[in-house]
Amino acid sequence: MSDLDIQVPTTFDPFADANAQNSGAGAKEYVHIRVQQRNGRKSLTTVQGLKKEFSYNKILKDLKKEFCCNGTVVQDPELGQVIQLQGDQRKNVSTFLIQAGIVKKDNIKIHGF
Repeated sequence: MSDLDIQVPTTFDPFADANAQNSGAGAKEYVHIRVQQRNGRKSLTTVQGLKKEFSYNKILKDLKKEFCCNGTVVQDPELGQVIQLQGDQRKNVSTFLIQAGIVKKDNIKIHGF
């Protein structure tokens, strides 16, 4: 009998590259802009997921001055710091954050209605 070269297939892990790096699908940080209905026609816009290195109070001050609305920064135990603004300001806030260079357009998620 002749000796045949037998190649034993090795195991291939398709997710090895994703597990080696932390650049998986869930690693992308999004800024979530939501609207919450209060009572009647009143609504509240919340912005969460901004990076910790930004000064939330300075961003809030500029947002309030730009859109002529009141707002506050709330400390949430699960979500961290959340910016709250009066009224439905979702589109305004997203364009402001993009123009100011705080967040890229791909990293913004707008929720509600």
